[in-house]
Amino acid sequence: QPWTSPGEPQALFSRPRWPVECEVIQETIEHIEWVPPEPEPFCPPMGPEPALYPLDEEQGTVVYHSSPALQGSCFIRARVGGAPGPLSSPAAPLEGPQDTTLLFESRFESGNLQKAIKVGPYEYVLLLRPDLYTAKHTQWFYFRVQNTRQEPLYRFTIANMAKPKSLYGQGLQPLLYSQRDAQSRGIGWRRVGTDICYCRGSTGEPPTFQLSWTVRFPHDGDTCFFAACYPYTYSDLQRYLRALMADPARSRYCAVRALCRSLAGNTVYLLTVTSPGGAAGKRVVVASARAHPGESGGSWAMRGFLDFLLSAHADARLLRRLFVFKVVPMLNPDGVVVGNSRCSLAGRDPNRAYGMALPGSFPGVWHLRAMVQRVLAEREVVLYCDFHGHSRKNNVFMYGCDAGGDSTGTRLRQRVFPLMLSKNAPDKFSFSSCKFQVQKSKERTGRVSMWRLGVSHSYTLEVAFSGSTLGGRSSHFSVEDLKSLGRLLCDTLLDFCDPAPAKLQQCLVEAEALLQRQMGREPGSGGSWSDVSPSELESSTSGSDSSVSDG
Repeated sequence: QPWTSPGEPQALFSRPRWPVECEVIQETIEHIEWVPPEPEPFCPPMGPEPALYPLDEEQGTVVYHSSPALQGSCFIRARVGGAPGPLSSPAAPLEGPQDTTLLFESRFESGNLQKAIKVGPYEYVLLLRPDLYTAKHTQWFYFRVQNTRQEPLYRFTIANMAKPKSLYGQGLQPLLYSQRDAQSRGIGWRRVGTDICYCRGSTGEPPTFQLSWTVRFPHDGDTCFFAACYPYTYSDLQRYLRALMADPARSRYCAVRALCRSLAGNTVYLLTVTSPGGAAGKRVVVASARAHPGESGGSWAMRGFLDFLLSAHADARLLRRLFVFKVVPMLNPDGVVVGNSRCSLAGRDPNRAYGMALPGSFPGVWHLRAMVQRVLAEREVVLYCDFHGHSRKNNVFMYGCDAGGDSTGTRLRQRVFPLMLSKNAPDKFSFSSCKFQVQKSKERTGRVSMWRLGVSHSYTLEVAFSGSTLGGRSSHFSVEDLKSLGRLLCDTLLDFCDPAPAKLQQCLVEAEALLQRQMGREPGSGGSWSDVSPSELESSTSGSDSSVSDG
């Protein structure tokens, strides 16, 4: 049954807690939501690669350096506001009004920039901070620049990206936010950058990769931000949940409570959504997001899912009558707070810790799995969906679970939900990019773990950092695109659970025809493929999901 934490609701919403090694500026960073009037097209790939920058500070002047003095190699304790005492000054001071050096800052929630080196009048080499208590996972970036000039063309090069392939090589652009444009013109995050290049940098082990772009700022003397994807912080989630609890209509069918506390003591929230009047006989849908903190697009899709589910729309009312929804919108709040790409404060990937995790090491993951186990003892969980982001493949797609030993019908049904979603979102969702193979390296992911517990339809939803190449599009996702995925997921759930069998039967026939085609057979020619392994089924498409999965 839905229930709220005892005591004052404010106890649920204490300010973010940081490791004591982390300095945090006092300013509140908030951004307006904005949808560009036209879709933002992908940037044409550039020609010859620019000069590579060695990670040698003698090549330039360090103008920003913020690196937490980590006490040992593991997390010890946290407090609200991070490190006690006065803040240091990581940015080099300006020498006067004529000094055009940019002032960098990233010591705010979800911020990530470790060092900035000025190598030319308007040219900077940047280094990202690895995930805390690791030496790896440099991908997410989010930082502020001040003292901008409108006229010159600036070049930025992030010199220590970790992944060998990236959508930046296929037209993805970084995001820019101008505070002045937000205040005076109502314009929020927008895609910027020309001459974008993603290429190999250092030749050492492990190798690093460089992301380079040029940009002109919209104003002199502006405060601007760059980010890898639309930021969605822990405080953003808290503001959303506070408004939800204060709304007399929505709070009638949504209970917010603490699933558990994170390592740093931040609340991992659990929402229970269903129509008032009890949950007897209702099946359950479980959804989660932000196991990986750098995949903020997953939070925007989750926002859209909750917005629709809690709306007055007739379909939303029907969903609340039919199901109990258990939703964990931010599994890894600590990673989100400190600006990690992939890990929690345990220094490891929480989406590789299901089924083995001790509650003290990965509390969000442990308590989510335990909650699903308890629910399964009483009722059917019809669907589990874990929202993620993907840095190397365009569009939206899913990973499902087909171990190969099941009947033909069961294996086909694994593919029905993603196939229905592709019909509801033809300009965003790519069924041909979906993978269903269960690999050994993915046994401890949320998707496979829930499936092993007995959730027959268990998926990872992968949302590209970039955008869509489908339905005549070749453009970036806006925040509105990402939020629409949540609504489309709700539409698909109703189709999937429709008591009239027509849609399900049509999709089963279509899924079988697609698989026959993949096996090189004529659709309708007969012949069994139920003994064909999932790896064989997928070898004729774009390879196994180990080579591309971020989930």
